[in-house]
Amino acid sequence: MRVGIVGSGFMAAVHLNAWLRTDAQVVGLISLDPPSAERLAAQANARIYPTLDALLDYVDVIDICTPTYLHHEHVLAAAAKGKHIICEKPLARTIQQGIEMIRVCRESGVKLLIAHVVRFFPEYASAKEIVERGDIGRVAVMRLTRCSFKPGGNQPNSWFHDAEKSGGMMLDLMVHDFDYARWIAGDVESVYAQSVSGKDPSAPLDYGLVTLKHRNGALSNVEGSWAYPAPLFRTALEIAGSEGLIEHPTGSSTPLEIYFHKKADAQADIAVPTSPLLEDPYTAEIRHFIQVLEHGAAPRVTAEDALAALAIGMAAIESARTGQPVTPVTNGDI
Repeated sequence: MRVGIVGSGFMAAVHLNAWLRTDAQVVGLISLDPPSAERLAAQANARIYPTLDALLDYVDVIDICTPTYLHHEHVLAAAAKGKHIICEKPLARTIQQGIEMIRVCRESGVKLLIAHVVRFFPEYASAKEIVERGDIGRVAVMRLTRCSFKPGGNQPNSWFHDAEKSGGMMLDLMVHDFDYARWIAGDVESVYAQSVSGKDPSAPLDYGLVTLKHRNGALSNVEGSWAYPAPLFRTALEIAGSEGLIEHPTGSSTPLEIYFHKKADAQADIAVPTSPLLEDPYTAEIRHFIQVLEHGAAPRVTAEDALAALAIGMAAIESARTGQPVTPVTNGDI
């Protein structure tokens, strides 16, 4: 499998390291930043191409690690040449862009795989397995936290600081947990959000609290922030069901804990491997995508899943703006 990478920033480097742990060959990349492109190309013994069109002639798969607002353009270009596509989350900047990307890839007969990597983190994947086994009964309430420093630092021209390009914290960061909440509890019928954001786009004051009402009656409370001092990054997971509770507290290095209602003292540790030999989630994600592309495995996350997560993110942004609950919608025929 010949792979081309679009971009040379942080996520491009992460994806490249994952590809280098597989039998796939990264043959080339394109980037608007020559110094970082040269570093990555040297690491992979790959060629730097002048344009995406030129790179597409030499690859089987294109891995898009560019800013969100460029995903639409790059996916359509790759689909036009019949190349399978891996694209970083979120799927697109708008619902209509996402719908068109899915439709065009379907019509072109190419696979569109969106890198919602949280589904590959061992704690989150193990919690999903526990829920599917029915160990905690019917899921009633989830609490998900993802708080970090603001990407782009103090660079006022960073695309992260331009909500028109990134969608802001609710779309760029919280979309991870919107996707995970839906993976666990199913489709979402309403979204209510509150947020705090500074007037200065470079100020670290972004915070959001979003409540999702799932169609099955479950509730998810999702907290996100770009207000932490660098390099802090905190996540937490809690899933409460009719028969018990799964918990992975923020900052904890312990395994998942599960508590049952059957006995007051009933508690079990669910072992989540923490060995340095454990494959990192990004490599696990790339290996899974290879299985999908080469062997027809069912994707753990589909493009339609990514579109649904995008719709929740856009609904959260609208709810925070209006102060009213919003129904996530994906208008259009895909």
